[in-house]
Formats: sequence, structure tokens, C-alpha cells
Amino acid sequence: MKVTYYVEVLSSWCHWVEPVWAELKSRYAGRADFQWRIALMRTEDYPVSRRQCDWFYRRSGGTVMRSPVKLNSGWFESSRKGLYVAPNLVAEAGRDFGIFDDTVRLALSNAALIDGRKVGDMGVAAAVASAVSGVPPKRLRARAESAAVRARVDASTAEFHSHRIGQRPAFILEDAIGDKAVFSGIVRIEPIAATIESMLSDTAAYAAHGAHNGMPPEK
Repeated sequence: MKVTYYVEVLSSWCHWVEPVWAELKSRYAGRADFQWRIALMRTEDYPVSRRQCDWFYRRSGGTVMRSPVKLNSGWFESSRKGLYVAPNLVAEAGRDFGIFDDTVRLALSNAALIDGRKVGDMGVAAAVASAVSGVPPKRLRARAESAAVRARVDASTAEFHSHRIGQRPAFILEDAIGDKAVFSGIVRIEPIAATIESMLSDTAAYAAHGAHNGMPPEK
């Protein structure tokens, strides 16, 4: 089966769900294919001030997640007016250098949400990604600013919206027998893991039936 995680680098909820993503990949390694795809937030999805951003962080991190770590709103820049595509483009550009895991994406998220670095600036984002990937920042930046990378990010964002969901993180679970489950905004592992178990069980049952009975009769 396939598990697709739709993520926005600067989303605090995506930050909180990363341990869940890591655990799912570990628990179902070899039994499911895991991939992440960028789903850009709209400009109006971003906070309008650091004060508002901090309020959101107190709700998500303190009230809901009960985290001992307080997120850092230092990445916020009012002059950007909700335009923070750079870290997402850089994360996507990493694929063109053979980086398909979470390394670059997590480095960018932590640089912003933990260290407060202004990764909305393409130069800063490229430098952060270069430090963990070894790819020269100029090469990363050039690729991140290419039309091809932007087209992929726009396509994966459109794909996200095609599921008629609006909350990130989002997880799309699909199995070999045509079943699909959609989770949008869920940050706890229990419902996702339970659904994966159910889908794997059903797929195995179909395979067992086929082994004993062959293809269905035409009439």
C-alpha cells in the first residue's frame, strides 16, 4: 500500500506530526510505500503578526500537544504578506540532488520553527539545506528557483486540494485493492495506524482468496 503525507514546511501542525510520520515509516517499513509531497498554504493561512503567531503556537504546542518546547515565531516577516514559498521550493529541489528522505525538509522546518531563522528568504533557505545535504547553496537555490521545481510544487498542491481537504498535515492511504482513506489535520498516530492495519489485513485476505480460488468467473 501507499501512504502519502502532504506537508507545508512552515506549518506548526506538520512540525508536531513529524514523530508520527517517523514512527509509521519505521513500523510499516517494507509493508507500505511512504512519500511526502508539498502542499503550499495560501497567503491567508499564515498569521498576520508575530503576536498572532505566538497565540497559535501556545494553542497547538502548549494546549493540544502539551509540548515542553515552545515554537519560535522569529521566522515571521510582516513584509512578506504570507508569501513563504522559498523553504518549500528548496525542500522540493533537494529531490533533484537525490535527497528523497526528510533530511532537508526537517532542517528547514526546525531552522524556522525552533531557531526562528527567516527561511522565507531563498538565500537563507538554501544555506540551511546546504548545511545538511552538502549540496552547494548556489546549486540548490538555482534549482529551487527553476520552473520545473515550481511546477512540481504547484502540481502536488493541486493534488492536495483535489482530495477536497484543507488542513495540513494530511495523509492519503491507498491499498492494492482500491481502498482509500483520507486524514486531514490528524496528528495522533492511533487512527492512522489502525487504518493501515485494517487495509493491510484486507489486502492480505484478497490475496489469500485469489491464491485458493483464482480469478473471478466471467459469468
